[in-house]
Amino acid sequence: MSIDPIADPSTSTAGASKSNITKTVTSKGTLSTLVSPATHLQWKINEKCLCYHGPLIYEAKILKIRNFTPEDTENGEIGPNFLVHYKGWKQTQAISWDEWVTEQRILKLDEAGIAKQKALSQSALAAQHAGANAAAGKMKEMTTLGNPAGSSASAGGSTRSGIRKEGTRGTKRTREEDDGHNARRAEMKLNVPEVLKVFLVDDWEAVTKNHQLVTLPRSPTVRQILNQFEDHVKSTTTSLPTPALLTHTICSGLQIYFDRSCGMSLLYRFERHQYAEVRKKYITGPQVKESSDIEMSSIYGGEHLLRMLVSLPQMVANSQMDAESISLVKEYVNELLRYLESNKDDIFQREYDTPSESYGNTVRS
Repeated sequence: MSIDPIADPSTSTAGASKSNITKTVTSKGTLSTLVSPATHLQWKINEKCLCYHGPLIYEAKILKIRNFTPEDTENGEIGPNFLVHYKGWKQTQAISWDEWVTEQRILKLDEAGIAKQKALSQSALAAQHAGANAAAGKMKEMTTLGNPAGSSASAGGSTRSGIRKEGTRGTKRTREEDDGHNARRAEMKLNVPEVLKVFLVDDWEAVTKNHQLVTLPRSPTVRQILNQFEDHVKSTTTSLPTPALLTHTICSGLQIYFDRSCGMSLLYRFERHQYAEVRKKYITGPQVKESSDIEMSSIYGGEHLLRMLVSLPQMVANSQMDAESISLVKEYVNELLRYLESNKDDIFQREYDTPSESYGNTVRS
């Protein structure tokens, strides 16, 4: 049985090759075509929207629209980009929160977008509380991240509240579809080890509060970690179903998704300039050979892989994966989380880098 990709982020340029990017831009036309009313999103300057920042979604406003080329890109992305201002995020002389983002990071400010924003907020709040309590030594024993005391949010999942009010009958078909949808979401609960929750909190504080960065390229990289995990599964006795057949397929799927989602949803704002520099150096720059097959999974490491793994439940909830595939992915991801815990000293960076003054000035400008 083949496993489809977790989602379909194929429109993202984060992991696309230069040739694919060129084909995408030329086949769809100039910037005026891409952002004209004929497009399916119809983005306009000064339009209010929702925008991904790290793992969460915030209300924002589009200030400018530009078509970036490899020579003048400001964030490492090529094609239509949008300068957004996050609502309520005050500008100071020290730092500006406005940033250029790709179309994949913005959503319409409508009921569907707001529902997704609330679901991610609930999930992140549950994970953050769990990690903070663990760091303080007051965490109660939990078997899954999705079942903290007093919380109704799962690890990346969400309830269907607000879609149909309690007590309304609805149709039999609607009730059956809702039950099936909820059952599918309930399957993707991850057992995140306590020590990894602490790593997530420390990682967030290092980047967003201390303004530090993970060393890039990392060692081991995401690709190396997944290859090592594959060898581990095949050489040890586990309860995973048909590891000889599925391990490589699932690890390859996780790597592909990481490559395509890294720049879209796995970075905090302070990291985006570093991401742009890395893309220019290894992927889009004039010195990069056309035959180069370097992807973000060959540059980033366990810190960003962990961010992606804890976001998988919400990603899966928005995908078209069937229940059986979700169940298989869940088992393998839980095993991967245990592997990360067992090898944490070799995988995660303990001390982050403090960037140069020029880097800080560029981010704040």
